[in-house]
Amino acid sequence: MSFFIPAAMAQSAGGAAAPAGAGFEWIFLVGFVVIFYLMIWRPQAKRAKEHKNLLANLSNGDEVVTGGGILGKVKKVTDEFVVLEVTESQELKFQKGAIVAVLPKGTLKAI
Repeated sequence: MSFFIPAAMAQSAGGAAAPAGAGFEWIFLVGFVVIFYLMIWRPQAKRAKEHKNLLANLSNGDEVVTGGGILGKVKKVTDEFVVLEVTESQELKFQKGAIVAVLPKGTLKAI
């Protein structure tokens, strides 16, 4: 039955010394955190800030695109909703967060 239980290795009485590569693990961990910050967190925060500014600067007459791909001209802006004129006789109400981009003036000539 001794092949199921490995034999215990005796340690010296002087205490355990740190392995030669102990600092390398910390450097690797810090490097991983820096890469995570630079490649994931910072760009995402930048995009969120730009989107927040876009929504804060919406005004009547702006031509926008929604997340669903609907193009329209802003007719009314409230704190949480935006009314878009999709055609001359049709208006749709969206949450502000659904607005993805503001188009240059004159993009929607059919409206």
